[in-house]
This record gives sequence, C-alpha cells and structure tokens, in this order.
Amino acid sequence: MKTHLSGRTVLLSLLFVTVTAIAIAGGCSGSSSSSSGTTATAGASSPPAASSPSGASGASGASGASSPAPASSPVAVTNPMDVATYHNDIARTGQQLAETVLTPANVNSATFGKLAVYPVDGAVDAQPLFLANVSIAGGTHNVLYVATESANIYAFDADTGATLWKATTLASGESPSDDHGCGQITPTIGITATPVIDRTRGPHGAMYVVGMSKDGAGRYHQRIHALDIATGAELFGGPTEIAASYPGTGAASQNGRVVFDPGQYAERASLLLLNGIIYTAWTSHCDFMPYTGWVMGYDAATLKQASVLNVTPNGQMGSIWMSGAGLASDGASIYFLDANGTFDPTLNAQDMPIHGNFGNGFLKLGTTPALAVTDYFEPSNTVQQSNADEDLGSGGALLLPDLADATGTVRHLALGAGKNAVIYVVDRDAMGKFDSNADHIYQELVGQISGPMFGMPAYFNGTVYFGAVGDSIKAFTITNARLSATPTSRTPNVFGSPGATPSISANGAANDIVWAAQNGTIAALHAYDASNLSRTLYDSNQAGARDQFGPGNKFITPTIANGRVYVGTKSGVAVFGLLAR
Repeated sequence: MKTHLSGRTVLLSLLFVTVTAIAIAGGCSGSSSSSSGTTATAGASSPPAASSPSGASGASGASGASSPAPASSPVAVTNPMDVATYHNDIARTGQQLAETVLTPANVNSATFGKLAVYPVDGAVDAQPLFLANVSIAGGTHNVLYVATESANIYAFDADTGATLWKATTLASGESPSDDHGCGQITPTIGITATPVIDRTRGPHGAMYVVGMSKDGAGRYHQRIHALDIATGAELFGGPTEIAASYPGTGAASQNGRVVFDPGQYAERASLLLLNGIIYTAWTSHCDFMPYTGWVMGYDAATLKQASVLNVTPNGQMGSIWMSGAGLASDGASIYFLDANGTFDPTLNAQDMPIHGNFGNGFLKLGTTPALAVTDYFEPSNTVQQSNADEDLGSGGALLLPDLADATGTVRHLALGAGKNAVIYVVDRDAMGKFDSNADHIYQELVGQISGPMFGMPAYFNGTVYFGAVGDSIKAFTITNARLSATPTSRTPNVFGSPGATPSISANGAANDIVWAAQNGTIAALHAYDASNLSRTLYDSNQAGARDQFGPGNKFITPTIANGRVYVGTKSGVAVFGLLAR
C-alpha cells in the first residue's frame, strides 16, 4: 500500500466563481421527440431590486475570510433573484442573498404561511427553479419551473400559479420508466435530477433537463433536452439520446469497453453547467448490478456529447447520486462524492489507483482536454466502508469561498459527509489521496453530526449548516479557514430520514434565515434564525391544518425567491409567503 506524501502546494492562481448575480448555464439536448409546449398568459409582478448579489463565494463575514477572485471565464449576467441551478450556484451553497421581503421579523405563523399548492401530475424530486421577469406570450412573468417524475415540465406564473406552458420529455408512444420493482424512485421515473437554466441560449433562454422513459417495445431511454424557457419547445435539434462507452474491463464491459445501459441507471445528481458544457452524473437504478460510475458532458451549443468519464472502469459500482445534490465547481474543476465501489488500494508513482478505480471517494475532475480525475481523497478505511455499504456518496459536496488561515495563506476548501457521519474538509489544491494508515486531509470532524448525510450542507456568512438523519440542523462557524470543532448552534427539533438539505435567504448579509423541509406523513417547512438556530421562527404545523401540505418527499430542497418559499411534494409545489391582511 503506497502512502500519499503529505506536502501541499497552494495554487494561488485558482479562481473561485461568484454566481447568482452572475450565473453560468449552458446546453444539452438531441434525438427525436419534440415538445408541445402550450402557453397561457397571466400577470406577474416584478421582484424588488436586491441590495446584494448572492454567489458561489458566499458572504465575506467569516473570520479570516478573503474576498473571492473574479471569475475565470465570462459568464452571463442575470437577475440576482434567479434560482437557475440546484442550491442556487455551482458551489452549491444554497444561498439566496437577494431576498428583500422575508425577514426574521415577519416570518412567523401570524404573518407568514401557506398561500397555495400548485398541482402537477407526479412527484417533484427536482428542486423547483425560478426566473424573474421572463417575457412569455406578450406578458412579463416571474416563472417557477417544476419537473415531475411523470416526465413533464411545468412553467407556472410564480405569483399567481397560472400554468404558462407544459412540456414533456417523452417521445411519441412512450411512458415514464417503471420503477423496476424498486421503491427508491417510485412509481414512475421521469425527471429526477434538478435541471439547469441558461438565459442567454436560444431565442429566449434554455432549460436543460434529463428525462427517462420506456417505449412500447420495453426499451429504456435516457435523453437530454434543451427547452425554450418561454414556450417549452425543444431547442438545438434536441433531444439527444444518451449513450456511452469507455475503455475498461469492469462491470457490463464488452470487448474491452464498459457500456452505458440506460435501463441500469437514473440521473439523480443535479445538472451542472460549466464553461458551455452540461455535465450529468449517473447513479445505479436501485443498486441493481451491473453498474459503474459515469460522468458525461454535452456541448451547450451543438448538443453533442463532449466528454465521457467512468470512475470505476475496471471494477464495479461507484455510482454518483448524492441524494440529488449537484456536481459542484469552482469555475474550472468539478467536485463530487462518489458512492461505494471498487477502489484500488495499490497506488502508482503519482499516488493514483493503478487500475483507475475511484469508488467511495471525494473526487476532483479536470475538464480539458477531456474529463479526468486530477486529484482525490479516499478515507483510510474506504474498502471497509464500501464493503459495508457505508458510502461517502450519500451526501453532496459544498465548495467554500476563498478563506485565509491563521498564517494569512489563502485556502481553497471543499467539504462533505456521507453515511459514516464524518465531516471531511479537503484542500482543493491537495486533497489528500489515500493512505491506509491515516487520512491526510485539511480537517476532519468525527462525532459532531449524529447520523448519516442524505443531502448536503449550506453555507452563509462564515457558517456551514448540516442536517443529518436523526439529528438537528447544526451550525459550524469558520475561523481562520477552519470549521469549529463542535456545533455553535443547533435547531431544537431533529429531522428523521432523510435529514434535511438547508437553504438560506438573506438580504445581502442581513435578515438571514435557514429554511428546511421535513419529510414525514405530515411534512413541514421550518424556518430558523441563521445566527442562532435554537430560535425557531416558523414551522408549517404551528397553525394546525392551515399551512399543512400533505405527506413529505425525499431530498427536498426549498427554493426561496421574491418573498416566496417553494417546496416540492409528491403531487405539487407548496407555496409559502406573507399572508394577506
């Protein structure tokens, strides 16, 4: 077993992308069916101007934090209120920093509650997305985009609930995929992953989405679509049928290449748009063998497959699901947590696994000239974790803004946690690789979250918020580029399975609120004071049945925009806001 050298060289030229006032988005699509996007008109009000943009960098209130460097590539300027990708930005911070309506003073059961439920035709597993001031059918609307497991996309007027258009990802004669007899995504599989939107593509803007289906002959299909944000029509000659092979002798290999079988996989991880490429990552369907770990990129302009990587090409398993969290990025590289699977504990001279298998790791991918693992971290007991199905990849990765440590050195950090309830903080410039004797990483917190992670943390103003299974949401403050050794505040209530993925709303650095959806027979939306989680502002069961919205759904991430909070359910989207007086 080769031991990774402990030296770290900080690459001062690594840039961190600020996005929410600026957003990165791109394209994907291809193949044969077209959408019949129908339109309707409804009035919509313009959102108030934001006093401070949100972004991947987060706020600069952390002790020892430094301002992020400018973006490393041009990006499209959008409305700061937009939520165009999972967890608000490509660092996956979960921050909405342009919220000027909701405050800790008015989010309470006397003045805040359920306004409506926008009904749809299936479970909403993807996070709803929001765009402000979209021109549709001669009017201007704030638009909520909702994807369902019935393989349909709805564009609602976010303020009135009027359906502006509805489109399908199904080809003629197809239905959403059946669940293969598995209860993970059930009863049908249509659109599971959160789409991504680019307001600069096509005539009005494009939304990129992956849909699964089954045809009349029993064949399964995975396709990537680009839909016009104003009409729902297919763009760029799409959709594109997803197919791939990669050199290797692992599970499902043929003649020296592993082959992607669309019926064996689900697109659970949210889509990432980075430098004109849409990246998709694939989980197994219900752990039914054989499967391996795939990442694929599709060109935003041509809708052609741009790059393919398999992270367990000479092994098995190692899929990518992260409970719906998205691939994260600093504007150059891609980061994610991989699920249990083959890892080669024998390393080569570069401390990389000799057979190229990276199961159960914290991975960093380079994107040019093609996708490739450029660095990684594997826990010292990674093989035992995989054998026990105690995978790291149950949780999602979060990138922190540039932070100065106690010596003044700027650190580029990422963090995440999985089923073993250990918080791993890695230096993105030297992630730690593998040593069977010890973990050589930037920081490791053991025993501070009391359950597995089936979701991801959020970041705001020098604090990270974790919501593990069977645990309260806990805040860890950052000082000198290190997380506090113990939580600095926690919610008074705990969250059962699957825990919670928090979201943050604030007006710049003020009026900050932590939002979380709770699963259960009677679901709940919770709001807490972000600076002191022990202070509950609101929960949707406080007013009896008035604000209840039925049973919960797994892995739901609240979307906050323009004074509203949107929560996906099994049959619609519950809408919360200030009550009329």
